[in-house]
Amino acid sequence: MLLPDERNVVQCLTQYGPLLRTQIERLLYDKPRSTFDKIIRNLLREYRVAPVPGRYLGLDPLHEPNDRMVLAVWMLLKYIEQIEPMAHYPADFPAQIYFLKNNVGYEIVVLGKDEEHLVYSLKPRKGLKYIFVLPDVSMVKKLRLPDAPCLFATVKNIGADEPKVTFYSGGSENG
Repeated sequence: MLLPDERNVVQCLTQYGPLLRTQIERLLYDKPRSTFDKIIRNLLREYRVAPVPGRYLGLDPLHEPNDRMVLAVWMLLKYIEQIEPMAHYPADFPAQIYFLKNNVGYEIVVLGKDEEHLVYSLKPRKGLKYIFVLPDVSMVKKLRLPDAPCLFATVKNIGADEPKVTFYSGGSENG
C-alpha cells in the first residue's frame, strides 16, 4: 500500500510520463529533501518507478519523456505553490496540462517552431486562461489567439537543474 505522497508521484508519472527527478521533487515542494529521497527510494525498491535515461524517473524504464510535457511541467511548477496539491491534470490536445488557480482554469500549451496552426484546435471556455510556451517570443506575432486571456513564456535550458522561465505579455518581457 502506497503512502499519499508516493501515490501522488505515481499519479504524476502516470499522467505526464517520465519526468526529471528535479521536477518530481518540486511537485512535492512542501516536503524536505530527506523525505523526498525516502519517497523515491521506496518507490524504486518496490518497482513502482524506474530510472529512465537522462536523469528521468518513469513508470517504465523504456518509456521516453515527452519533451512538450516536460516543458509544460516546468511551467506548472511556476504555479505549484499557489494551487491545491494534485489540482492539475492532462489537458485536451493541443494543450498539455490543465490546472485550477483561484477558481480559474489555466491550460498550458507548448508550441514548437512553425506550429502556430495548432492554436486553431483550442476550444476557449468562459473562465479559462491560456499560457503559451513558445520556442521564441517573436512567434507571438504569428499566432491567431483564442478569445481568452493569454500569457506567453519561454523556457530556456541554462545548464542548471532548472531552466529559466521568462514570462511575456503581448510580446514584452514580464520578468
